[in-house]
Amino acid sequence: MVSGATTSTTGPIDVEPRGSRLDDWWGRLLSTPGRRRLWYWGGPILVTLLAAVLRLWNLGTPHALVFDETFYVKDAWTLLHHGYESAWPAESDPDFNAGRVNGFLTDPAYVVHPPLGKWLIALGLGVFGATDSFGWRISTAIIGTLAVLILTLVARKLFASTLLAVIAGFLFAIDGHAIVMSRVAILDNSLMFFALLGFAMILADRDWHARRLAVRLDAARSSGASPDWGPVIWWRPWLIAAGVAFGLAAGVKWSGFYFLAGFGLYLIVVDALARRRLGLDAWFSAAVLKQGPATFLLLVPVSLVVYLASWTGWFVTDNGYYRNWAEQAGNAWTGLFSWVPSVWQSFFFYQQSIYNFHVGLAAPHPYSANPLGWLALIRPTSMWYDSPATGASGCELAPCSQAITSIANPLIWWAAVAASLYLVYRLIRTRQWQVGLILMGVAAGYLPWLMYTERTVFQFYTIAFLPYLLLALTFVIGLILGKRSDSQYERTRGLSVTAVFLVLATVLSAFWYPLWSATTVPFWFWSLHSWLSTWV
Repeated sequence: MVSGATTSTTGPIDVEPRGSRLDDWWGRLLSTPGRRRLWYWGGPILVTLLAAVLRLWNLGTPHALVFDETFYVKDAWTLLHHGYESAWPAESDPDFNAGRVNGFLTDPAYVVHPPLGKWLIALGLGVFGATDSFGWRISTAIIGTLAVLILTLVARKLFASTLLAVIAGFLFAIDGHAIVMSRVAILDNSLMFFALLGFAMILADRDWHARRLAVRLDAARSSGASPDWGPVIWWRPWLIAAGVAFGLAAGVKWSGFYFLAGFGLYLIVVDALARRRLGLDAWFSAAVLKQGPATFLLLVPVSLVVYLASWTGWFVTDNGYYRNWAEQAGNAWTGLFSWVPSVWQSFFFYQQSIYNFHVGLAAPHPYSANPLGWLALIRPTSMWYDSPATGASGCELAPCSQAITSIANPLIWWAAVAASLYLVYRLIRTRQWQVGLILMGVAAGYLPWLMYTERTVFQFYTIAFLPYLLLALTFVIGLILGKRSDSQYERTRGLSVTAVFLVLATVLSAFWYPLWSATTVPFWFWSLHSWLSTWV
């Protein structure tokens, strides 16, 4: 079943293909329970398999550390050996690329991101070894593939539509930014994955909590007694799961805490509105003063514990960076906090150092991209480029190009941004809960970066909120497809527009895929992709 848009604040988007000549075909296709089950599970599985092919094909090319792989792959390898990230000699990349991978030192390396993302990369290294570039990237590719499946399932729950879910998953599967970030061993894909898991848990909690509020209120009204809200307030397992997921996201990169903060505020607002819809007295104060503190305690401490657990290797070894800082003369805290164990003093000092590094980072970089230009896709990141000679790497006649450019499918990206801007208007006009939830994902991933427009940041950071842009686009596609009461002409027009869009998006992905996958192409073909001067 697929659903169409309504202006209800609680109902699903409904896009069942009725009211057009497609009815007969669709009805025959899903005419039996078995076929409906096949569509229910087969659609998400198919787009996930498509994502796997696009992410795993020729994954080991190039056999060279790409962009920030020079940090994270080597850090992951030393984590496996030492339990902490250790240093490498200067200019060690050529040796590592050539298979001489054990030249690391015992001295600790100064790293400015938590270890979890590098431990995930280390899983691939542990299986395939550090001499296999496929092993460098396989963990990230699997994570990116699973993210497509999760987004598909999230979209189905959000829109009550398998069709829209499959469309959302398909767009994620073929988008170039998602493909590239799944084919290079850097951290941001893992950040996106865990934040999306947290989003899924928040979505599950919404229904769970609303149902329990209603059941408790109905029971109290039937008995004439005052409702006991304690169990409803404190027993929210999906919220605890969300805390775990956001803690894992922060264990990859600190920007995972943006999602924790954003959805924490979102939950307070949603809980207040749920109480108001049920006609409860003092709904606002109850949400803020009772449910608010409970939500904080269910969500934030769990996230912090998970974040701290990601540093286990640093805690249980003795040679991590700043590991013994507090034991050096003159460094230990004095006064009120002198009782804090030295390891924790060292840890807090390290965290402060990381914060200072991030807020002060303003080093020039040719692919630095101001966050103000991210939504317009002004400066995508070139991860890697090579010009193979004739006869090398499949180049039949030079000049040839090999590139890994982390640029989204332009049609999908710009349409998704436009859809998100429309959703801002729609939220003001209709206050649909789906719209608010989607926009919170976009806001948590994007808005905090507007505080750091002077920092050295990159367009590829946008992978963290790409899933929510795609959900916004899918929501608008649902509106275009129409609802059951539309006329045959309206339904046919909506289906035609959607089909044309999806075909064009697919053609563009095929056109761009060589530049997402380091495929050897003639230089003139590479040049055809320089639509804007800032894309070079």
